Formats: sequence, structure tokens, C-alpha cells
Amino acid sequence: MVKRLISANASEILQMSPTELKQSIKASDGRVILAENVVTRTPVIPDITNAELSRAFGADLILLNGLDALEPKVVNVDEDKQVVEELKRLVGRPIGVNLEPVDEVANMAEEKLNIAEGRQANTKTVQAIEQLGLDFVCMTGNPGTGVTNEKIVGAIDNTHKHFSGLIIAGKMHSAGVDEPVITTEYVEKFINAGADIILVPSIGTVPGFDEHQLKEIVKAVHQNGGLVMSAIGTSQESSDPSTIRDFAIKNKICGVDIQHIGDAGYGGLAPVDNIFEMSKAIRGQRHTVSMVARSINR
Repeated sequence: MVKRLISANASEILQMSPTELKQSIKASDGRVILAENVVTRTPVIPDITNAELSRAFGADLILLNGLDALEPKVVNVDEDKQVVEELKRLVGRPIGVNLEPVDEVANMAEEKLNIAEGRQANTKTVQAIEQLGLDFVCMTGNPGTGVTNEKIVGAIDNTHKHFSGLIIAGKMHSAGVDEPVITTEYVEKFINAGADIILVPSIGTVPGFDEHQLKEIVKAVHQNGGLVMSAIGTSQESSDPSTIRDFAIKNKICGVDIQHIGDAGYGGLAPVDNIFEMSKAIRGQRHTVSMVARSINR
């Protein structure tokens, strides 16, 4: 039987299959943290990566935002090295990437932001992330990019044909589109299309999305064998620590399996103190210290 992620050594984590990783997250009883970071910005500490900072302050999973799958570059990773392989060597944690299922005819609520092909969800980019050895992909949308829930459904289905890692799917916010961020109907469509983990907004981040709705989604996803990740993607990741603690406890009460903290701090990373605060809130001092102190050489 697989070891729970919050107690596993780096050598054990990096050998997990996608199925084992999913079970390891489930076995951690809602105490897993995913930290997102922007790979194109100069990091908070200019001579190391934001991935290293995330892990050092309590992140179990690392999500790369802004990575061009067709021309992959990460600030402070040598260009002559395979970036994902090098990041795994540096942090000893599963690494994932955002791909965005852009809808060219979306009914936009704001000016549309055009992004590079290598950041969009399509066959070419999915094949590229498979070659890079990424552990998971997150089908979601950055602000203003025009990602719709309907396009996410199609992207999940297509990704299964070309990618062997875990698939996370859902929106943290509107992504500039005039549509509900999440509905139970789309949750069902995501699951039926093959998503392993359903992404939903964190309690307190999207107007009108409440604890009752989140509990209903969690119940439905768990009944179908999936996991749920709550996401702070509204720049509130840079709020004061008490806000982060409040979000974290409410999400845990609702039963989510993973808690995401976004990248909207200086240098493309949440304030590291807030990653640490989230960790202490959902798993206490003991597991937090174990996570941050455990050598990646174990």
C-alpha cells in the first residue's frame, strides 16, 4: 500500500505512478498543499527557483504557471537542462503545469488576453508535457484568457489520449468569461470526461460560492472516485495570514483533498509565510515541520 504524501520521502514520492500519487493524496486526509508559481518572473529570491521556495515553506505539489510547453524555460534553471527533470531533482516533489483551454468565441466580460500556443491546451502541448515528464496537468484559465468550462471538458477528453499523468480541471475565477465559475453540471461533465481532480474556488474567493455548494461538489466527486482541490486564485493568496487560515479551515471542513495557494505575490509566488500558515492550519506544527525539514535526499 502506498504511503500518504505528507509522510513520504522524496525518493518514495518520485517513484509513485499517477494512480499511487492520487491514492497518496487521498490518504493524507485533506492535508495536502499545492503551491503555484509563475516561471517567467525573477523569483522572490533572485538566484533560486520559486519551486524551491514553495517546497521549503510547506508545499507538497508544485504547479508551474506561464510555462510554454513548446519552449520550456524556468528562471534559474540552466537552459541546457531539461527543466522538469531539474526541478524534480531540486525539490523532490511532483511537478505540474497549467494548460489553458481557450475558447475563441467565448462571451467575454473583459478584454481578452492572447497567450502563446505553448500555454494552450491542444494535442501538441499535451504531447509536449508528456515528453517533459510532468506528473500532472491543470486545465484552467488565467485572468482574461477566455477559458470556458465547455472547452475544459473537451480538453480533458483529448488529454487522456496523450498524457499519462493526473488531470486537474476547473476554474479558480471567471478567466474573463461571462459564465458561472463552477456548476454541478460541469463537475459531472469533468468527471465523465476523465478528470482525476476537480478544481473549485476556495471558500471566500468567488462571490456567491458558498460552503453548501462546495460540500455538494465534494460529495459528488468523492462518490465517483475523484478528488477535489480548492484554489485561491484571486490574489487573496497575498492577504494577511488570518485570511489564509480562515479559508483553509473552511475548505477542510467542506472535505477538500488538496488546498491550492496561488502565485499573486511579489516575484510570482504567494508570500512564503502564507504557504507556511496554510500548512500549519490544515495539518499542524508536527506535519509542517516534518515537511519543511525532511531532506530531499531521503
